[in-house]
Parts: sequence; structure tokens; C-alpha cells
Amino acid sequence: MSLRKVLVLLVGLLLCAAGVAALVLPGPGLLLLLIGLIVLATEFEWAERYVDVMRDKAFAVSAESVASWPRIIFSVLSALMVIVVGVFWWYDPRIPQFWVIGPDLPVGGWGTGVSIIVGGLIALALIGYSLKNFRHGTKEQPPLEG
Repeated sequence: MSLRKVLVLLVGLLLCAAGVAALVLPGPGLLLLLIGLIVLATEFEWAERYVDVMRDKAFAVSAESVASWPRIIFSVLSALMVIVVGVFWWYDPRIPQFWVIGPDLPVGGWGTGVSIIVGGLIALALIGYSLKNFRHGTKEQPPLEG
């Protein structure tokens, strides 16, 4: 196996693992899964078969997320809340002790705070992208660049 193939495999699997984690944590899970599959598809045929399926699912979720004003408002407020949590985590305040957690936040500090804030900003950017491409009656998928 060539060095390029090993690097593509590692980067692609890392992006896919981050995507799976982001499905349940704050973050762009489907987008990371799609990017991971696109990276893997540059070297592996099996990954190429899943790119279109994942792209269709990501675009369908994007269109659904801006289907109504309550969803848009909820999505924007959720992204802003993630950013607020990131600022809180960055500040790393003392918290009440509960069992083994406290008085410091688990993995508190600027590194964790910045990563949470970036996740919230990415969410806002994805909401903007979805509004631009899917809100005004055009449900067509934009072409995949690359």
C-alpha cells in the first residue's frame, strides 16, 4: 500500500469518525461524513459508491432544516447557544461539584472553548448556505465542487 493511500485512508477515516461523533454532538455530522467519503473516494472504489447517497441525504437534511420559519429560528438559536457554551467553556469557571465532576469543567479551557465556538460558527454558516440554496422554492441540489 502506497504512502498516499495510507494518508488518504487515515484522513478519510478521521473525518468520518468526526462526522459520526458530530451526529450526536454539536457539529456538522453529515457534512463531515460526506467530506470523509469524498477523501476516501479518491483512492477507494467502495467509498465512491456512498458519496452520492451521503450527498443526497445531506442536501435533503439541509432543505428540511429551512422548510419553515420556526425551524430556521430554532436552528439559529441552537447555533448561538453552542457559541455561548463555547465562551463559557473557554472562560472555565468554577462549577458546583457533582459526584466526580467539578469544581472545574471537564477539559475546560481555551482549546475546548474555541473548538465549540468554531462548531457553532460552522452551524451558522451551514444555516446560511441552506437558506441561500434551499429556502426560496429551489430544492435543486447545487453541484458538488471538486
